[in-house]
Amino acid sequence: MSPPILLVDDDDRFRERLARALADRGIEVWQAADHDGALAIAAQRTIERAIVDLRMPGIHGLRVLRELLELHRDASIVILTGFFSIATTVEAIRLGARDYLVKPCDADRILSAFERDGSESDEADLQLETPSLARIEWEHIERVLRECGGNISKAARVLGIHRRTLQYKLSKYPQPR
Repeated sequence: MSPPILLVDDDDRFRERLARALADRGIEVWQAADHDGALAIAAQRTIERAIVDLRMPGIHGLRVLRELLELHRDASIVILTGFFSIATTVEAIRLGARDYLVKPCDADRILSAFERDGSESDEADLQLETPSLARIEWEHIERVLRECGGNISKAARVLGIHRRTLQYKLSKYPQPR
């Protein structure tokens, strides 16, 4: 039986979808939306594995990583991010992250990050999954729209595009209500 996984991500839809995918693979998932929720769970349970989003409102994912490892020194923690940065990758690994993966990333890829022993040098595993430009654009639009509380006019101003252009882009990928 695989040990449970603590999943920390502020994006409710993504977190619930990933938790469901992990549960379908027979893994118990404890979910937290932020730093405080993650530490509350970590204070009550033994954390062996965790998946932590890097960019969350309030306290940064690297701090969550550091504090989880202070509580559970032997925990394996994988960092997920929608925005790849060499500096944060290096910092995450230096702080003790097992791996640093770029979203979108499926459950199997994340689980394989926990299973590697670190001695493998398979070049295919070391290559970064490069998302398409369209995918990066869509994720950026989703993030800005979420930060603007769903206000399309405000999000369009932040993105520097006309409101109608944003509405057109959103109509191509309708969001569930």
